[in-house]
Amino acid sequence: MNWAFYFKSIWLIGGRYFFIAGVAFAIFYILLRNAYLYKKIQSRFPKNSDYLREMGYSVVTVAIFAFVSFELIGNPAISPYTTRYADIHTYGWVYYFLLFPVMFFMHDTYFYFTHRLMHHKRLFKWFHLVHHQSVNPSPWAAYAFHPLEAVVEAGIVVVFLFTIPIHRSHLIIFFLMMILYNVYGHLGYELYPKGFSRSRVGKWINTSINHNQHHQYFKGNYGLYLLFWDRVFGTLREDYDARFDEVTGRIQAAVQNNPPDPVQLQPEKLIKA
Repeated sequence: MNWAFYFKSIWLIGGRYFFIAGVAFAIFYILLRNAYLYKKIQSRFPKNSDYLREMGYSVVTVAIFAFVSFELIGNPAISPYTTRYADIHTYGWVYYFLLFPVMFFMHDTYFYFTHRLMHHKRLFKWFHLVHHQSVNPSPWAAYAFHPLEAVVEAGIVVVFLFTIPIHRSHLIIFFLMMILYNVYGHLGYELYPKGFSRSRVGKWINTSINHNQHHQYFKGNYGLYLLFWDRVFGTLREDYDARFDEVTGRIQAAVQNNPPDPVQLQPEKLIKA
């Protein structure tokens, strides 16, 4: 095993995750915690034990992601059979840039269907329960997966490398953008403005409130970047827009003077997705 490549992958994957999640945590949970409290989706904060659990599972996830990267890219017995290419001019700059939205849609599709599958009552406790222990997620929940779920999540790399011609830098840039949006999705704060969820573009975009509802209630809102498949299959929660309006419509001074009651954390009964 090429340990140098493996540890380089750990450094790359783990470094960008802990840096991005750490910056988000420092800003919203420490430095500006009180100033941005009115933007907090669930008014209560997770316990320190929740943060430690999330970070612990994240370390395991990083190790698994790095191993998959090694096997597919760093292993000379497999790497030559992938669709990865080295020279951008092989397919041109137009293809290079147009592939990014294709990759996002492919990943969103992969995530939606595997996510719904892991919510099946026979699979949930083995794959997805660990992630849903974060009923009130923090940025550290973005990679807080059970090892089996981490393998499933890493499967998108297999899809990319054996279906579409992909430049080596596509993966680096794409997964940097992925973790940025994933951390936002688990941030516990909403950054999009009031009315975004009902706008022509915003109604198709996943938000932190949308994914927070999924963690809080365990059912509905299965998308990652988009709400396309949730709308197609009717799995978008009916109270999503109302919840988005409530959170983004808060006025800072009013919330500071009269904080909202903590949201009751009552996960809905788990049923087959």
